[in-house]
Amino acid sequence: MPDSMSEYLQQDMECEGLLECIHGLKGLDRECFGVVVEAGEPLTVDEVAERIDRERSTAYRSIQRLLQAGFIQKEQVNYEQGGYYHVYRPADPDRVADDMQRMLNDWYAKMGQLIAEFREKYDESETGATVVSD
Repeated sequence: MPDSMSEYLQQDMECEGLLECIHGLKGLDRECFGVVVEAGEPLTVDEVAERIDRERSTAYRSIQRLLQAGFIQKEQVNYEQGGYYHVYRPADPDRVADDMQRMLNDWYAKMGQLIAEFREKYDESETGATVVSD
């Protein structure tokens, strides 16, 4: 993962890289997300684990990170004789994109504010000396 914004801007990125860039998710999370999207039907954690060839607990942790980030949604399926299990499907892409855009706008506004503070703090005075204020 790049260490600086300039490194992010210089590298080639695919739209799926937003999982890592904006939400700090891992490569395995990206793989699990791809499996859930490509399935075309809701999947259980066991089905995801099988498709990524990992242990159930590993797939479960990745699914939980995707769920927390809002990239997938969980549904409960009830058995007729009692009991239930959960399946996972991709979240609405428009809602996810809107959430990421909102997050990016908030970040951009915050960075603009910090840049303005930087400019004010280190602004050169008329004499050419740098004024540092606390």
